Amino acid sequence: MRPILLWAAVSLLGAVAWGVLALARGERISAVWLVIAALGSYAIAYRFYSRFIARRVLEPDDRRATPAERLEDGVDYHPTDRRVLLGHHFAAIAGAGPLVGPVLAAQMGYLPGTLWIVAGVIFAGAVQDMVVLFLSMRRDGTSLGQMARDEIGRAGGAAALIAVFAIMIILLGVLALVVVNALAHSPWGTFSVAMTIPIALFMGFWLHVIRPGRVVETSLIGVVLLLLAIVGGSWIQESSLASAFTLSPTTLVFCLVGYGFVASVLPVWMLLAPRDYLSTFMKIGTIALLAVGVVVAAPVLRTDAVSDFASSGAGPVFAGALFPFLFITIACGALSGFHALVSSGTTPKLIRKESQVRMIGYGAMLMESFVAIMALIAAATLEPGLYYAMNAPAALLGTTAESASHAVAGLGFTITPDQLTQAAKAVEEQTLIARSGGAPTLAVGMSEIFSGVFGGAGMKAFWYHFAIMFEALFILTTVDAGTRVGRFMLQDMLGNVWKPAGRVNWKPGIWVCSALVVAAWGYFLHTGATDPLGGINQLFPLFGIANQLLAAIALAVCTTILIKSGRLRWAWVTGVPLAWVVAITFTAGWQKIFSSDPKIGFFAQRARYADALDAGQVLPPAKNLDDMHTVVTNSTVDGVLIALFLLLVAVVIGNAAVVCVRAIRAPGSTPVTEAPYVESRLDVPDEPLAGART
Repeated sequence: MRPILLWAAVSLLGAVAWGVLALARGERISAVWLVIAALGSYAIAYRFYSRFIARRVLEPDDRRATPAERLEDGVDYHPTDRRVLLGHHFAAIAGAGPLVGPVLAAQMGYLPGTLWIVAGVIFAGAVQDMVVLFLSMRRDGTSLGQMARDEIGRAGGAAALIAVFAIMIILLGVLALVVVNALAHSPWGTFSVAMTIPIALFMGFWLHVIRPGRVVETSLIGVVLLLLAIVGGSWIQESSLASAFTLSPTTLVFCLVGYGFVASVLPVWMLLAPRDYLSTFMKIGTIALLAVGVVVAAPVLRTDAVSDFASSGAGPVFAGALFPFLFITIACGALSGFHALVSSGTTPKLIRKESQVRMIGYGAMLMESFVAIMALIAAATLEPGLYYAMNAPAALLGTTAESASHAVAGLGFTITPDQLTQAAKAVEEQTLIARSGGAPTLAVGMSEIFSGVFGGAGMKAFWYHFAIMFEALFILTTVDAGTRVGRFMLQDMLGNVWKPAGRVNWKPGIWVCSALVVAAWGYFLHTGATDPLGGINQLFPLFGIANQLLAAIALAVCTTILIKSGRLRWAWVTGVPLAWVVAITFTAGWQKIFSSDPKIGFFAQRARYADALDAGQVLPPAKNLDDMHTVVTNSTVDGVLIALFLLLVAVVIGNAAVVCVRAIRAPGSTPVTEAPYVESRLDVPDEPLAGART
């Protein structure tokens, strides 16, 4: 009876919290209810739904050797302790998305974002991550694009390989730009983040060479050193050494490119896995501390449950109605295609036992979803006037506190010039006006919550700069892991043309492909860091839709493999999320191409700026006629690229549908490409066997 009573209590508490969120209107409610609703839902989903998928749909077999065991080479394939691998996987998938997306989506109210984050992760995001991880593991850790080629066919596979790699470069460039913006001229952040590299190297050698298998011991050493690095960063910022760690954006670009290359070619146990594991302590520790702050301080949600911008589509933060643009803005934390790249990249090459797929694939995604919930709370507990003063475009707000106050009043909210000035002074910033992008807003929200529990108003500046450093560390782990994943993808692609290039343990292939990947995203990053309208800034508007198009490819591959392997009755597990993500991405893509609203449609924006250019006018964000030409070019490129991506994904889905129909009509006529069964010689399973499918 004890488990029954426990889960009944969890269900009841979660239901009450959801009831409060759903029914409260015209009154302020505590953010604690949001935390309770999310945690209760996650607990039930992990205990029941993920277990159902593992036992009935995937049927993992711990007697079967994983590629980490069969192909161990000490570089990419290495059986890794499940705790370390959980940390690596979580750190690799949890980047800018769960921090920034919910903050921007708060303009539509707290309820739509909360519903999508929680329901999306349970039924779509965590399912995708877990299933892709399992299927890639059964195929020697093959990348998503190569799985598509092997299982769907040459046409769909070629389209998938091209689309996945191109989108991957865009995502890496955007993520790297966020890191550069966060660390530029920040000696505290730069020092603390830089110190995680030697600490990780020390942990890697300690765990692999000096004290093999001592995970707890290594973790304690790493945590102590990390805390010293954080405290040291605060000291460095106030010392004479600050100038040595105050780097320009251009310098940071070259540092990131060099680090990305090194992290891609070194053995995974030496730097990548321990650094991501170390970063997880920082990530989870800060989010847990934030949750404690919310519970203790019990801040109220100051935004409306559902704002007027949700239906009008005329929001100042981003244009577009709730459907489909909320589901594009909030990706990581709910459903993100980038995760499928990690789940078919580094992680399947490191997992020791098949049963660990549930904890690592589904569990890590639930952890990231909670990060998104906490980011949404941080934004929703700010005064709406301050939120819009920070996130509305500079063209609307102007450059002074008075002009920003007047513009915010025009949106229906109130904040005085003096309040804006005091808010900036409290966190030791020159101004908070038009600090769009989500990251500064999250830092202000976190400083409000932390200072309410730890240190009072006098500590706001400390917590604000701590949050900025935390965001940079949070995002950087996706860049290094993503570069390695990009190398795997490029090697798989080239291996279709020349077999040696496809061998992941071939040193020249490792070095050349790593260099090509970092050169690709490094070029766009460098141009974007020096030109506000160029480089990766040009491609930034594609980020949300491109990311969700990756999820459509991943779910199409998963559904196809399930049907081909005789599991038609369970194909709905990935088929339903596939239908949903196709609906939102193709609707958003259609509007981005054909909408007559210049705030939404790329070609409408192009026409508007082209007409103004012909008339000799300069429209913001352009500052001169050359900028106007750049905006016209950017709009054209973005419109063409989104049309190309939609076409490629349509080819993948169409080819997958043909294969699925053929498999249903003639079972066994389209065999899957699983690696042969080899009995494991590693230790006994960590969990009871869930099945014995061979």
